Amino acid sequence: MLDSPIREQLDRLQQLMADQPFAVLTGAGISTPSGIPDYRDNQGVRRGRQPMMYQEFLAAPESQRRYWARAMLGWPRVRLASPNAAHEALASLQSARQIGGLITQNVDTLHDQAGSHDVIELHGSLHRVLCLDCGQRSERDAIQQLMEAQNPYLAGVDAVQAPDGDTLLDPAFEARFQVPHCPHCGEERMKPDVVFFGENVAQVTAAKAMAAVEKAAGLLVVGSSLMAYSAFRLCRAVVDQGKPLIAINLGKTRADDILQMKIEGSCEQLLPLLTQRLNR
Repeated sequence: MLDSPIREQLDRLQQLMADQPFAVLTGAGISTPSGIPDYRDNQGVRRGRQPMMYQEFLAAPESQRRYWARAMLGWPRVRLASPNAAHEALASLQSARQIGGLITQNVDTLHDQAGSHDVIELHGSLHRVLCLDCGQRSERDAIQQLMEAQNPYLAGVDAVQAPDGDTLLDPAFEARFQVPHCPHCGEERMKPDVVFFGENVAQVTAAKAMAAVEKAAGLLVVGSSLMAYSAFRLCRAVVDQGKPLIAINLGKTRADDILQMKIEGSCEQLLPLLTQRLNR
């Protein structure tokens, strides 16, 4: 049973979305029910340690070794994660043309796995690996097989899962790690095809996201604290255009002062209910 205030908010959201499609922007909160940890608590405060910065990753082979050793152990959980009811609800709404552009900050591809199409991945995808030397991309599973073959000493090591496929690994395990070589050019400077902290979103991707927002009747934010500026700027653009900005999120967001409405509830519960209402 929904509380009366949330039910009324959901009815209001249904009314706003009934006539013209909204764009949707999703964050880590939509994937936590699928077992993928998020970065922040309900107050928007980062959990745990500072993630590796882009400049740090580029600066030294030791940083790349540390990243890949931890990521090798974290990848299986990301790869095996399945879409939940919230992802499936958005795929259904998109199929029925009841939402417009679907933009995500997540790097887990769960929207694609749920059946969504033309997803704008603001921060890339962990399912691809980019060579910084030749520019070629490889499937992450292929790189994972290389790493596991070259680092059998890590087989069976238990590491605590962290956001975005990272793990909390004892540094003693990192020194011996063999960094994977690019299958295309043989060089070592490989990175996941994601936007690191301290790295800019590709201009083409940022432009596609902004175009989707400009075309939409409003923006629905799902499961995001909006602390990343790449997402917050889209919210500011919607408000500047005089269109509604709505969030379904548990806890504080960076856009609280400009939201027209915030529904504090589980997106895994509320998005299927919204889908039912819009499909009546």
